[in-house]
Amino acid sequence: MLLILRAVFVTLFCILVCIFGSIYCLFSPRNPRHVATFGHLFGRLSTIFGLKVEVRRPAGADDYGNCIYIANHQNNYDMVTASNAVQPRTVTVGKKSLAWIPFFGPLYWLTGNLLIDRDNRAKAHGTISQVVEQIGKRNISIWMFPEGTRSRGRGLMPFKTGAFHAAITAGVPVVPICVSNTSNKINLNRWNNGHVIVEMLEPIDTSKYGKENVRELATHCRELMQVKIAQLDEEVAQREAAGE
Repeated sequence: MLLILRAVFVTLFCILVCIFGSIYCLFSPRNPRHVATFGHLFGRLSTIFGLKVEVRRPAGADDYGNCIYIANHQNNYDMVTASNAVQPRTVTVGKKSLAWIPFFGPLYWLTGNLLIDRDNRAKAHGTISQVVEQIGKRNISIWMFPEGTRSRGRGLMPFKTGAFHAAITAGVPVVPICVSNTSNKINLNRWNNGHVIVEMLEPIDTSKYGKENVRELATHCRELMQVKIAQLDEEVAQREAAGE
């Protein structure tokens, strides 16, 4: 019964947000500030799913300027966990097909996110230059999932290098965002589904990396995130065992 109630509420909430959000965005279409606004709004659904989401940001995170945010991509619940950490003037990079999803697609485009053709390798390769151009032209930061796909409980997947090429070319730092495990954690028929910690790490300076060091940068970032995610998972397990 709880699952049905949640499904009905979440469906109605998402449809209403997408419809009225799209109308709202028509007054300032493609304004990158909208992404954080609606990301945080969808993040409020975490309480409906019985999750206690804690977001941690380093001191001075609001003054990082333009950067490339990278986050681990676990499943569809990222929309109500990781979304809470989206900073103002940060947009995501998504597949063009997202624009055709009923209700959500128009909102995704109108909020200013970037759409790319991932099925066309030639066009996808040009995505890096598009991202770099947009960072300077629109004064924005970019949120990317370097794994390229949802991990679905398989741990942190190998990183693709697109985000790191873009960061080096644009001359902006990389900021890792780590989300504790949500795989097999959420039971929609259970009131309390525990804690999730979303932690933003310190920015990684890319000025010392050249294009020939892209893989080195990607490996460094992945190692940092892997260690931090393990620490977050351990902390969550201890807190839940203590009944917090």
